[in-house]
Order: sequence, then structure tokens, then C-alpha cells
Amino acid sequence: MFILITNDDGIHAPGLVALAQELSELGRIVVVAPDRERSATGHSLTLHSPLRAEEVRPHWFAIDGTPTDCVNLGIHGLFRERPALVVSGINRGANMGDDITYSGTVAAAMEATLMGVPAFAVSLALTHGCSEDYRPAARIAARLARTLMTHGLPTDTFFNVNIPPVDDAQIQGIRLTRQGKRIYGDLVIENTDPRGRKYYWIGAGDLDFKDVDGTDFHAVHRGYVSLTPLHLDLTNYRSFDELSRWDIFSSQS
Repeated sequence: MFILITNDDGIHAPGLVALAQELSELGRIVVVAPDRERSATGHSLTLHSPLRAEEVRPHWFAIDGTPTDCVNLGIHGLFRERPALVVSGINRGANMGDDITYSGTVAAAMEATLMGVPAFAVSLALTHGCSEDYRPAARIAARLARTLMTHGLPTDTFFNVNIPPVDDAQIQGIRLTRQGKRIYGDLVIENTDPRGRKYYWIGAGDLDFKDVDGTDFHAVHRGYVSLTPLHLDLTNYRSFDELSRWDIFSSQS
């Protein structure tokens, strides 16, 4: 099995190293990851400048681009063989609820799905003061990869996996979940630099989630691995009945 591994924390991130070590037991792996941290880049693609790939060690390629760029190059540019699976992570911190729209980790799995390659994103839901041990999360990722080798994935579907930061024995199990909802505080902080000029820091405020049963946050908060199936069609079908009654859709005389 040929597995492509990427992330958004950069080529030297410990979560990437742990993931690669564990998945190497399943087949041949290659790592194609950003040359530096590219968190919160979303599904951005580099179109107006060239990309460079440096093989920093055998089968490990550092790309001066985004996670989406890495997946594109890994599938279409760097290798003759097409990967059978793309795994993105292990991200340092959770990617749950509305945060998935910003996540470069999740976007990498989405890009692979667009290219017709099965994929999943995996994140370790680190909290302040907890141990930063990626090995339990890497073992769960390998277990999921084995399962996908047997069952495959539904069409246009990829997984977003979030793992609580605990030992194997403390994990309560794996739950099939839906995307939760973030509670946003004051996300922008204004301050003044030593020269008297204002600057702004985005994402520095307090954040929380709605603790709703069946969601990713609810599961992880209780010690379960959250497995959320995502798909590429963002259409809100439930809105059709209401929106179809708008005047702008009525027939013109």
C-alpha cells in the first residue's frame, strides 16, 4: 500500500513523525509536507508563484507551499505511482466544529478526496498542561487506515478524526459524530507597538464549543475518539423549500 502523509504544522512537527512511524507498518509511505507551519491556511492553493520541493531525507519532501499544494504535488507531480490513501496530521490541537473551515489539515484530506484518493485528517485535541504524546493518536490512525483498506469510503466522503490527549487505556472508544458548533468570543485584540502604531491579533480571544450530544466536541470532551464523515457537497438542501418561495424565483410575466 502506497500512503501519502502530509500536515499543516510543517515537515518537522512531532505529530507528523509519529504518524509516519506508525503508518510505515502498513506499506510504503512518502511524506510531502510544508517546509514550515501553515496552520489555518484552509483550502488555499498556490497559483501565482512556483513551488519547490526539497527531499530533506529519503521519501520526505518539504514544499514551500500550503497543505493543499502538498497533496497536489504528491498525487500529480512528484511520483509516478498514485497513492492509495492520504493521511493528514497529526495536527497539534483539535480541528472540530467550525474550525474545520480554517484547517489546513482538514483541507489536505479534502483535496485528496477531490482528486479521487481516499483520505482522512487526524488531530490531537491538546489542552493546556496535558502531555504532548502523539503515539496513541498515531496508533488509532493506523487502525483506521487498516479499516479503510478493507471497507473503503463512501463516494465524495473523507473523515475528520479528533483524538483526546490520553493514553490508549483511557480512550473510551470511537464515536461516529457530526460537526459541532463553536462559541466565539472577542477574536481580535487591539494593542499598540513601541512606536505608537496600532496592531491587531486575530484569534486571541476566548473560544468554546456548544456541548451537544452527538457532536465531535461532546465525544472528545468525554474521552472518545470523534470520527466525523465530511463530504464535498456544501449545498444546504434543507433550505430549498423555504428559499424557493422567494419572489426572485417566481416566473417572469
